[in-house]
Amino acid sequence: MSIPILNYALSTQNQRVDGFEYLSGEEQPKIYTTDNLPTAIEMDEIIWAAYRQIFSEHQILSSTRELFLESQLRFNQVKVKDFIKGLLLSESFRNFNYNVNNNYRFVEMCIQRVLGRDVYNEREKLAFAVIIGEKGLEAFIDILLNSDEYIENFGDSTVPYQRRRIIAQRSKGEIPFNLKTPRMGQEFLVKQGMPQLLWSGPVRKFRPQEQNPKAGDPALFLNMVLDVSPLILSSS
Repeated sequence: MSIPILNYALSTQNQRVDGFEYLSGEEQPKIYTTDNLPTAIEMDEIIWAAYRQIFSEHQILSSTRELFLESQLRFNQVKVKDFIKGLLLSESFRNFNYNVNNNYRFVEMCIQRVLGRDVYNEREKLAFAVIIGEKGLEAFIDILLNSDEYIENFGDSTVPYQRRRIIAQRSKGEIPFNLKTPRMGQEFLVKQGMPQLLWSGPVRKFRPQEQNPKAGDPALFLNMVLDVSPLILSSS
């Protein structure tokens, strides 16, 4: 018998903040969609927007590209939603994001990038973390992509984008969801064979040039005495 998804309240302060769709100017998100029969150049932009949303600009490398999926999307063999699913289930996405985080952090990141909003609360993270633990990664991705929230906002042909603003975005310099790079937790350093960067040598202090003693300063004579005193003691 499978475990049903936990119930959680849709409570967060950010839900009281106007979304980007209510703004005008540069803050309004650009919509990338295949509804209007895009040209070859526009299709390149759609593919780039999908990579940037799912992987973030920090993780877009030649090794993360899914050329077969790109070809299928260009020839209308798959929809944008299928392309997004392919990126989420790719080996690169797993290595860069899933393997280096616990389920709670991974859930938070996927909700931000796939649904375009922050998690409602810790209960929501717990609910989806249970799904990953019991049913696996693909089942979790399917739940997000087949949810009413995703279908109503993005459908089959629109690249996900950040829909909800963050209260602290202006005051604390919060960066967009799709530009956040997951940090490797301390518990994963040993697992990945990463070296511990510990400095065992002496700690040296840097003294600015203007603070160095000048000619005639008594400190210079004290240093000279300290330098020659071992010689005097050894000769005596």
